[in-house]
Formats: sequence, C-alpha cells, structure tokens
Amino acid sequence: MNSSNILIVDDEKNIRRSLEMICSGEGYGVKTAADGDEALKHLDAGGIDLVLLDIVMPKTDGLQLLKQLHADYPEVTVIMISGQATVQNAVTATKEGAYDFIEKPISKEKLLIAIENALKNRRLQRENLELRQQVAGKYEMIGESRAMKEVLDQISRVAPTNGRVLIFGESGTGKELIARAIHENSSRKNGAFIKVNCAAIPEELIESELFGSEKGAYTGAHQTRDGKFTLADGGTLFLDEVGDMSLKVQAKVLRVLQEGEFEKVGGHKTEKVDVRVLAATNKDLDQEVKAGRFREDLLFRLNVVPLFSPPLRRRKDDLPLLIEHFIESYSHENGYRKKQLTAAAMETLRAYDWPGNIRELRNVVERLMIMTSADTIDVDDLPTNIQSPTAQTALKIEAGMTLKEMKDSLEREYIISVLKRTKWNISQAAKELDIDRTNLHKKIKYFGLSEGSTGSR
Repeated sequence: MNSSNILIVDDEKNIRRSLEMICSGEGYGVKTAADGDEALKHLDAGGIDLVLLDIVMPKTDGLQLLKQLHADYPEVTVIMISGQATVQNAVTATKEGAYDFIEKPISKEKLLIAIENALKNRRLQRENLELRQQVAGKYEMIGESRAMKEVLDQISRVAPTNGRVLIFGESGTGKELIARAIHENSSRKNGAFIKVNCAAIPEELIESELFGSEKGAYTGAHQTRDGKFTLADGGTLFLDEVGDMSLKVQAKVLRVLQEGEFEKVGGHKTEKVDVRVLAATNKDLDQEVKAGRFREDLLFRLNVVPLFSPPLRRRKDDLPLLIEHFIESYSHENGYRKKQLTAAAMETLRAYDWPGNIRELRNVVERLMIMTSADTIDVDDLPTNIQSPTAQTALKIEAGMTLKEMKDSLEREYIISVLKRTKWNISQAAKELDIDRTNLHKKIKYFGLSEGSTGSR
C-alpha cells in the first residue's frame, strides 16, 4: 500500500471525484480542494507529499498558486493539470517548479505513471539531501579555540574566491576538513569535490589517475577512462600530500594550472577543464625545492594563499568539543549508548600532547567506546601511554651555568623537540614557535642544529 498523501485541487467536482477514485484505488491517501484557499488549509495542516493542481480556477489562478506553493512548501511536489493546455502554460509551470504537466481528459495510466515518477524523484531528492547532511556532519569542523577561529576566519576570506590554497600541517590535523570547508563555502559547492592522495597512489599510476588514459595506453588499460581533473570539472580538486608527487607529474599539473588543459595518458587530444585546485602537505616544500624534488614554479602556482592547520596540542581548549563530537558520532553510527568522561580523565587527556593529532584522538575515543564497559570513562580506562606520557624535553642543567646559558639550553632543547615533531618542516616549526622562518634558520645555525641533532650536547 502506498503511504504517500496526494492533494487534488480542481474547481470541477466531477474531476476531483474521478481523480480521487483513481488515486485512492492505488492506495494513496487523498484530500481534495475546490480552490486555492481550501488547498492552503490542507497544506498548512501538513502531511501532503504531492499536489495535482488545475490551472484554470476561480479566485486564485493555478499558476499563481503554484508559485506560492514553490515558495512556502518547497518539499511538496506539484503536477499541473489543464483542459486548456498550451506550450506557454507548460513552460511557465516548469519554470515555477512543477514536476510535470498533464492535459485533460486525463488518462489513468499516464496519471499514475506521472505520480509514481514524481514521488520517486521526491524520495531521491530527500535521500540526496540526507546524504549531503551526513557528509557535512562527518566533515564538520569542530572547535572554538583561538587557533581554530583563525583558521575559520581564513577559510571565510579565501573560500568565495577562486584563489588556490596550499594547506600546511602535520599528519592528522584535518587538512582535508579545511579543503572541504573551502569548497562548501565557495561558488563551486554544487560541483564535485574530488580528492587525490598523492602519497597513496604508486608513481606509475598517479598520472593516469589525475589525467585519465586512453584504451591500450598501458598494460591493463582495457578502456578509455577519465581522470580526476575531468571528474572535478566545475568543482574542486584536492591534491593531498602534494609533496609526494613525482617531477614528471608535477610538470603536467603545472600545465593544467597555467593553461587549463591536458592530454590523457596515451592520448593526443587536448582537453580543457575549469577546476579549482587546493593542495596540502606535511612537508617543507621550500626544502623540497632546494633538494630538487619539487618544482619551484609549481610551488608558486599552488601557494597563492598559504593556510596552516594547527596541531591539536595548540588547540587543547577544543578537546571537550571534539571528544563529545566523536562520542556522538560513534554512538549514532554503531548504536552504542553515549559515555561520559570524568573530570580527571578529561584533565589527563588535556595533559597529553597528541602527536597523532585529531586522527589519534578519534581512534582513542573509538577504542574507549568499545573497550569501556561502564557508561563513565575514568583515568584507568585511558591508554597507558596517555596516563603516563614520557617527557618530551629533557633539560640538562649543570652547576655553574649562567642564566644566559640555561636560557640557551632550554631554547635549544625546545627547538629540537619542535623540529623533530614536525619532521624538520621549517614552515610548520616556525608557525608553532610563533617566529619568522628567517629567525628560525638563524637559531638553527646559532645552535648548530641539523636533522640528526639530539637533545643534548
């Protein structure tokens, strides 16, 4: 039996009765109205899924009522019916939001097919909206800390533009979330958001993954396929871990950024695309350029607007919100009861430095949800490494040290710890230390540091 409810609006009683018999005979719930005022009362009461609306009626014309329905009840699908069908009426009805247009006398078969298709389309639209809301929730940016507010402010400034953004940050800090937020707040939000993890795709496949390939271009290429640039046409392409891209592919990416065109692997036809490129890396691309592993001209093209994704240790005020979000998500997805953390457990989590950032936090929360039998999570339930974290900086103080020597020692040890944590990414380390890159280079030279430096001299 059909569970959908249909409202029939027609000033002719016999037409209303005929349509009511057809629809109720198929199991639809049916209500009828002789004019626009009566129809609006039914719609105000709620529960209407589809309206069969006559065009020529007293008081309110059907096309005028359609316009009002589209504005005030956008979730309701409308099929227009008329005994005076014209091309102009059909075009106007379609422009005002009608799903279909049926001429009188009405064929039962045609009517039922139109109703079935309209309701199916309505269900698909609802499912699509729900999926978009779920995706938006999954990739929601959580946080009210100062570091997070700075990121959100930068996103709000750059998103409406077509400027390219290069997102720097450690692994697990949420660089993809930033890229998605830029896309969702841009004029391209209705286009595709296509992600490519340049570090996860073998070097021999990354070119065809990005640009597509012609049939027979390489062993296993049994058919012509489109690449990510084509799929992202009109939308956004996110190049994650762009620092791991080979020099050969970098050259082709540079051409797309400069000319907006490329050729498939094994092809000779030039294709044009309109794509906004966002990129992310956990590497110091300036150092990669000096080492000959990254093209300087490509870096200039990508790094129009640099944006830094802060590590979790710099936004610990967001921990309660993030933990609550992950608990809520896991409970909803897996049917678990929600759990709460004691104040002591929360303080212990705040004291931890989270080297794996938000990704590590999410994994810890999932583990606690699975392994903690009680509804309350206490300190003893936390992983051992979080309960008793090892000291990250061991300051060596010797007898007879001057105050300057002690300050230098502390500064040296802390700079070493930050450089190690950021894998010697100078941009990230300077950002965390809140100093200029030039100043950091001077301190590295002053303290005689190198990537092999240890915490003692």
